[in-house]
Amino acid sequence: MSWFKRKEQGITTPTSEKKDSPDGLWYKTPSGKIIHMKELKENAFVCPDDEYHVRIGSKEYFEILFDDNKYKELDENLTAGDPLSFQDSKPYPERIKASQRKTGLKDAARTAVGKMNGVDLVVCCMDFSFIGGSMGSVVGEKIARGIDYSLKHKIPFMMISKSGGARMMEAGFSLMQMAKTSAKLALLSEAGIPYISLLTDPTTGGVSASFAMLGDFNIAEPGALIGFAGPRVIRETIGKDLPKGFQSAEFLLEHGFLDFIVNRRELKSKLTSLLKMLQ
Repeated sequence: MSWFKRKEQGITTPTSEKKDSPDGLWYKTPSGKIIHMKELKENAFVCPDDEYHVRIGSKEYFEILFDDNKYKELDENLTAGDPLSFQDSKPYPERIKASQRKTGLKDAARTAVGKMNGVDLVVCCMDFSFIGGSMGSVVGEKIARGIDYSLKHKIPFMMISKSGGARMMEAGFSLMQMAKTSAKLALLSEAGIPYISLLTDPTTGGVSASFAMLGDFNIAEPGALIGFAGPRVIRETIGKDLPKGFQSAEFLLEHGFLDFIVNRRELKSKLTSLLKMLQ
C-alpha cells in the first residue's frame, strides 16, 4: 500500500515562497475565542461565541448608528493648544501631532449629526485610541458645541464615553471641562431635550464624574469598566477588599447607577424606540 507512505519527509517549501497571513485578519477575545475580522464587523464588533464587546471608536459607532452611515461632522478641525507649555518625555504639541498621525483623528472626541432610523440625533463619541480618550479642552469644547447644536435645532443629544479620565498635560484646563459640560447639560435639561449617555469600556476618572453620569438615561454596554478611581486606590483608601465584579456595568446596574445595559447589536433599535417614546 505505497500510497499510504510519505515519500518526502517534512515541509519542503522554501522560506521565500511561504505565504504569511496578513495582520489584522483575526481577532482573539480575552476568553480565547477567535473570529475573523469581517465576521466581527458584520456583527457590530461583538464576538458571537462569548458576546465580548470589542473596543471601537467614533468611526464604527457612527457607522452603526447613522442611517446609511450618512452624517455631518461638527467642529471637525478643533485641535488642542499648549496652554501650560507642558513637557514630559516629549513636548505636548509633539505628542498631539504624533497621535493625530497615528489615529487620523484631531483629538479624542468627534461630534456628528444625522438620522437614526429617521430620527434626528446629535452624537458625540470619544476615541480611546487618542491618548487614552483623555478629556482635554478640545473634548469639552466639542461636547459643549454639540449641545449648543442640539439646543438650537431641538434635537436629542447622545454622548458615547470611553476615557481614561482628565488629560494631565492640560491640568486645570482639563478639569474645567467637567463644570463646563455639566452646565451645558443643565441647559439641555431646562429645554426639555433628551440626553442619553452611553458608557463603554472603559469610562473612568473625570469623565465618569461629570457628563457620563448625567444622562436622562444612563446606559452601558455589557462588561464595560465604569468607575472613578482604580480598584487599588479605592482599596487602599477604605482599607477593605472590594466586591466581586466591582466597577462592571452589571454591578452598577444592580446598584442603581444605570438604567439598562444594551447589547451593541441592538443599540440602534433600542435607542430609536426610546427616543420615539420621548417625542
